[in-house]
Amino acid sequence: MTHTPPSPLLSRKELDTLLGGAARAWLDEALAEAAHAAAHDDTTPAESYSVPPWELRYAAAGRHCGLEHADSVRALLLAEAHAGLPALTRLYEQGTAAERRAVLLTLSALDLGATALPLVEDALRTNDTTLVAAAVGPYAAAHLDPHNWRHAVLKCLFTGVPVEAVADLARRSRGDAELARMLGDFASERIAAGRPVPAGLHHVLALTAPGPAAPTVPTASTQES
Repeated sequence: MTHTPPSPLLSRKELDTLLGGAARAWLDEALAEAAHAAAHDDTTPAESYSVPPWELRYAAAGRHCGLEHADSVRALLLAEAHAGLPALTRLYEQGTAAERRAVLLTLSALDLGATALPLVEDALRTNDTTLVAAAVGPYAAAHLDPHNWRHAVLKCLFTGVPVEAVADLARRSRGDAELARMLGDFASERIAAGRPVPAGLHHVLALTAPGPAAPTVPTASTQES
């Protein structure tokens, strides 16, 4: 089973052309609550167990603005609230798959450094292709170490997530002999098991070449000879 890469997140201006009046009004209120939280984040008592209003809005985004726009609305809320790692972790761990996906899609737009890598690593351990596809975006490209990034590429091939979902694939693959070896081993295992080699593997393998010449993928005929 294959999965289509996540759609690009829409800006507020783009959303305004697509949402109805009630949804726009709801979004105005939600973003105002998120902005208020960002401006007063030091006034909430540390022992408080109350959920900030904007986080409740985050969960309700699909219901009020449509499932097709929920990722974009949630991303706007996270950015407006200047969501830090505690809030992101809470929303990720307590959220639905769709709410987790929106967190992953927004990481690169927030000032987090590498602190949110545990969320990416958790998503890559799942077999939910929507989460895997969201996890291999710009944030992973910028912060995953080579070992874990290579395994993320293999995870995409194994689960059917198109390699086009992997941000910065060409740059990070270029000249990566270890990734080329892993791809070759993966192809050999698939062939030995009588299973097809994913088409995306050939594309990634070609990218690992440092120059014009690219490594070759084992084929059933070469393994039999």
